Amino acid sequence: MDELFGTAGIRGGLETVSPDLALAVGRTVGRDAETVVVGRDGRVTGSGLADAVAAGVQSAGADAVLLGQVPTPTLAFASRESFGIQVTASHNPPADNGIKLFADGAEFDADAEDRIESTVKNDDTAPWDEWGERRESDVLSDYREAVVDFAAGHGAGPTGVRVLVDCGNGMASVATPHVLTTLGADVTALGANVDGHFPERPSKPTGETLAVARETLRDAQGGADAYDLGIAHDGDADRTVVLDGAGEVVHEDTVLAVLAEHYVRHHPAPEPVVVTTPNASARIDERVEIAGGRVERVRLGALHEGVAAHDDVAFAAEPWKHLHTAFGGWIDGVCSAAVVVSLVAGAGGMDALREPVMERPYRKENVACPDEQKDVAMNRIRKRATEAFPDADIDTEYGLRADFPDGSWTLIRPSGTEPYLRVYVEADAIEELTERAVSFAADAVGE
Repeated sequence: MDELFGTAGIRGGLETVSPDLALAVGRTVGRDAETVVVGRDGRVTGSGLADAVAAGVQSAGADAVLLGQVPTPTLAFASRESFGIQVTASHNPPADNGIKLFADGAEFDADAEDRIESTVKNDDTAPWDEWGERRESDVLSDYREAVVDFAAGHGAGPTGVRVLVDCGNGMASVATPHVLTTLGADVTALGANVDGHFPERPSKPTGETLAVARETLRDAQGGADAYDLGIAHDGDADRTVVLDGAGEVVHEDTVLAVLAEHYVRHHPAPEPVVVTTPNASARIDERVEIAGGRVERVRLGALHEGVAAHDDVAFAAEPWKHLHTAFGGWIDGVCSAAVVVSLVAGAGGMDALREPVMERPYRKENVACPDEQKDVAMNRIRKRATEAFPDADIDTEYGLRADFPDGSWTLIRPSGTEPYLRVYVEADAIEELTERAVSFAADAVGE
């Protein structure tokens, strides 16, 4: 079973994420565990798949602790000092489902996923008198309380801050509004009922899918009931989108830069580390350097590996996903919402919070490239990178990233899911550098 895992666990339709697979994964994880906590999001297929996971865990000799419907960060919180399996497809369409694996509060690394793939077809079970037990547990209240306590130590108490939270019928419904209200914010929630059909909007929060939230923010602007900001989540509440009071999406790298600078300034190490990914903006490096830290980059989907590889990590994030290392080893959208709202309160508004961040024009483009040609094309790009961008610092560890002296940059990398090379560009002269990078990538494919 090759390439079972993507950048964030296993995902797909029932032909991929079937009860048989859920049973096998549960059994495989259970062989190395004494206890496995099992959670799920609100998808229609979640209950049956979670039951299959639990059966697999028990048949391997481990105890299965069922948490029911919880955000993925809640499952991760509960997996500390044990193992965890969350049944979720995150922001995928409602027909999909998926499986995310955790050990001691962190996602499985690549080596652990490889071990699962190599043994998942082994259907050996424990002897009948060594099967594990099954029980239910409610950890949601403890998790919400822990987030409140953590966020209260950052920024200012958000008493009176008006926040619109778009839960999108996902698992944030049971966490983010409660946490922000407990902190003192004035919260209005949209789509705050869990529904696996996602009737209010698609599970992935984007500028397009958040139309109702954006309109609500715009309509209230300037009035007595104006909002200070908006927060939106995906289906399992590990992804966070921030909107300003006018309904505009705050660039994901600006949010990352604000959080990174905050955590670096409050970290005791002489040079704290921020872990991020190659597609993340130079604005992050700029704010982290000003705060006295440094940035280290890892491949997409491997923040937890980057945290494990470096000492004194103050924060780890890729666009829309934030790992608050002082709180836990997992990506946590609920915690992000709480900390961002607290920072907005402390700064006196969203505009004041983001004002120090240099926001250059940013663009993403796709260059068509059949999957079987990606390796050849990327090899050409790496070999010719210095010739194509002689004025840049070149890094070819995760595709090609070229950083220029004026703070602009471009990244070319193969898509892991579609027949494209992804081209990212951030520059004041955005048209010029975009044309330069896209032409370079297209020439490599065209040969």
